[in-house]
Amino acid sequence: MLHVLRKWNTLRNQVLFVFLFVMVIVLLIVSVMTFRPISSMLQANTEHQIQQVAVEANGRFESLYEQVNMVSKLVTTNENVQNVLLRRYHNNDVSFKDRQQLKGIVNTIQANSDGISSFELYTKQSERILPLDGVSPTGRLTEEWIARADQAGGRLVWIGDDPTDKNYFLAIRRVNLMEQHYTTGGYLLVSMYRYYFQFANQQLASAADQYSILLGQNMETINSNYNGPLTEIVDHPQQMPIVELDEQQYIMARQLSAITGWTVLILTPVSALYESIHVLRNGIVYAGVIGIAIYFVCSYFLSTLITKPIVRLTHTMQQAIAGPMTLNPKINTVNEINELNSTYNQLVKETNHLIKMVYEKEITRNRSELKALQAQINPHFLFNALDALRWSLEDKDQEGLAEQVVAMSNLFRYTITRQNDDEWVMLRDELRHIDNYMEIMKMRFGERLHYHVQVQDEALYVRIPRLLIQPLVENAVLHGAGNKKGDSTITISTGPHYEHGQLQIIVQDDGPGMSCELLERVQRSMENGGFSAYTNTAEGQAVKSESGDAKGNGIALSNVYQRLQLYFPEHEGSRIHIESQPGTGTRIMLEIPFHGVELRHG
Repeated sequence: MLHVLRKWNTLRNQVLFVFLFVMVIVLLIVSVMTFRPISSMLQANTEHQIQQVAVEANGRFESLYEQVNMVSKLVTTNENVQNVLLRRYHNNDVSFKDRQQLKGIVNTIQANSDGISSFELYTKQSERILPLDGVSPTGRLTEEWIARADQAGGRLVWIGDDPTDKNYFLAIRRVNLMEQHYTTGGYLLVSMYRYYFQFANQQLASAADQYSILLGQNMETINSNYNGPLTEIVDHPQQMPIVELDEQQYIMARQLSAITGWTVLILTPVSALYESIHVLRNGIVYAGVIGIAIYFVCSYFLSTLITKPIVRLTHTMQQAIAGPMTLNPKINTVNEINELNSTYNQLVKETNHLIKMVYEKEITRNRSELKALQAQINPHFLFNALDALRWSLEDKDQEGLAEQVVAMSNLFRYTITRQNDDEWVMLRDELRHIDNYMEIMKMRFGERLHYHVQVQDEALYVRIPRLLIQPLVENAVLHGAGNKKGDSTITISTGPHYEHGQLQIIVQDDGPGMSCELLERVQRSMENGGFSAYTNTAEGQAVKSESGDAKGNGIALSNVYQRLQLYFPEHEGSRIHIESQPGTGTRIMLEIPFHGVELRHG
């Protein structure tokens, strides 16, 4: 299949493919943009938007209604209003001064609210308390309004148009006396401006031939910019029907409020649904024009597409002459040019790889030479400094400190200068190094640290891995003597085990020791690469080592264990064996085969 595709990847076939591709694109644009699915989608979106407008309008009216409800509740629960009505409830007189004071309070509440024209306060017997305008004391309450207010039990009741002025709406609320177990104390009549309940952007909706209608609980008109009859509209059973008004079809969105019981109706001309169809038609025309333009542009630049890769490859080769060789970007063109570009890129990769290898080897060689020179200078400087310190201390009669400096110098000389020497040393050299280490440790522990070496003379010349015993001694000092009060003794014993042909090395301390559980964990952690710095007290409790912050990371045992596995992979006996009991100390034993020299007797 791949071979066939490469065979057909020619200039003539590419031209044919471009022509066919442009034609297919144009056909796809026309077929995808069909009238029916697009019109259905646009209609659904428009219906959703219309319904959303109704929801937002309903939410606005609910908010306005709640504001009137809240303000009227402030009046009915006001302390002065309650006191005045309470006095009238007990048939006590209310002075004109009290009414004037009450008027100031109510007017203050009214001034801080929007949409409310006035408040009228009545007693239970329909005696008018406010306002003080000389109107008949009985006011204008009707039996019907009072009955509806009593039925609502203190909630705001919408009445509708003001019988005396159509520019206002009325609402009534019963005032419950809180100190008389919420019995009826009177009634509050609220007068509201009609414009307060207008639709938002009502003028813009009228200009767009859109009708907005607000109906009350009994389907009476509260606000509307449509003057015709609403019988067919109100009684329509569908949620979003298409109704005909004045010989024009409208789609109607309906939203009922659960708070106010009002109904919002939004009627939008059906013609607005198809405004986007003209945009769709223009899009098809534009797509056809663009397709034709693409057709001619592709034909014009076809020759450029063929020659451009060759020019780019030539430019890349010219840059390689004057500077570093760079890859030519991958291109998709005819087989011959692809093959040429691929061959050049492969040549550049191989050449750059060879240059990089030579450069890295040269850098590595230079670094090695520099490190070798530094390795010769640094130890020489350190030993001279320690030697000068030693003579200075002897001149000042500090013989003890001078011996410590000599021990430190010998310890550094053993560890630093032998980095590039043979990894194997004689046992006597390792023991001498341990003597220097213990001399330094006495600076810390003083006279309470004791150190004994038991070694057979014939074993002194056995060659062992360098720094094999010192980490075990260091571990015994830090975790044994370091966690014990009073004198502490570290014992090192070595000797040949002729029966097994191995050299036995034992490092023992009389520290607090370890419990069986901790010993198991130490053994397991050592084999896995290290353990935390914890040991046992004399009572058998696990506590953190005295030197846990600096030395207690378990590297000593783990390091020796791993080195034994590397040096003696075929000898199962060459492993570390640990014995310990709480209160008696710890004993570490290892056995290694004789290496490279015979034992000397006598």
